[in-house]
Amino acid sequence: MPSGQFQMQRSVLAGVQAVAARSLHAFARHTHDQFGIGVMRQGAQVSHSGRGQVTAGPGHVITVNPGEVHDGAPIGGAPRAWQMVYLDPHVVMDAAGHLAEGGSTAAAYEFVHPALDQPTLAHDVLRLYAHAIGNPAPLASDALLLRILVQAQGDGAPVLSADARVGVPASIRHAQALIDDAPAAVLSLADLAATSGLSRYQALRAFTRATGMTPHAYQIQRRLLLARQLIRRGMALADAAAASGFADQSHMTRLFARAYGVSPGHYASAARAA
Repeated sequence: MPSGQFQMQRSVLAGVQAVAARSLHAFARHTHDQFGIGVMRQGAQVSHSGRGQVTAGPGHVITVNPGEVHDGAPIGGAPRAWQMVYLDPHVVMDAAGHLAEGGSTAAAYEFVHPALDQPTLAHDVLRLYAHAIGNPAPLASDALLLRILVQAQGDGAPVLSADARVGVPASIRHAQALIDDAPAAVLSLADLAATSGLSRYQALRAFTRATGMTPHAYQIQRRLLLARQLIRRGMALADAAAASGFADQSHMTRLFARAYGVSPGHYASAARAA
């Protein structure tokens, strides 16, 4: 695969997206709206994650949680290659419910380690990737996903109950929700302060500390995620830009390429091929 190439392959598993990439691109900080787990096949990278800075080399498993701020840059001036499966949150939550006591469907889950040197897990992740682009038996794929989620918990990290997540104050969750519910809306810091019950300065400082992004940067990420969804559904790029709150298509293109390493046009082509 040439450097700079991304392949979104057609997935036969509902709620699962398969992506292969080889790139020298240094990704700006961004987020995804899916769980991601994959394997570095070649080269190495250093990245910021929600758990600090980490490095990953050949054979390492890499993970990301929905909404987790992360980036990535190659090490040593050579491209790195990886294969990822992105899992819609409901797919992971349904599976996590079967791992919890009593099979509660209210369970939540998160990947604890952004990079793991765990060959058995890497093997299973690559098998799930093969299942996604192949013709697997449903029982085999279901069992494989459960095995992956168990192994990815690492050193006994528990499956969390839905109301046990901590780290983001309720006031900032309200501000996040204001952006999440309408990414394209024109909002001011005063709007976020009002909904969080803080002063504008307090809201700015608390939001940045809790999320790793300023409110404006967070809003841009939500707009990019919305644009990705609309493009995957086949919406024209100019229309996706307008619906996502960007000034115009060129504005969206510039920020999209900075975050994801490909232009919206290339992303649209890959989505159509998948």
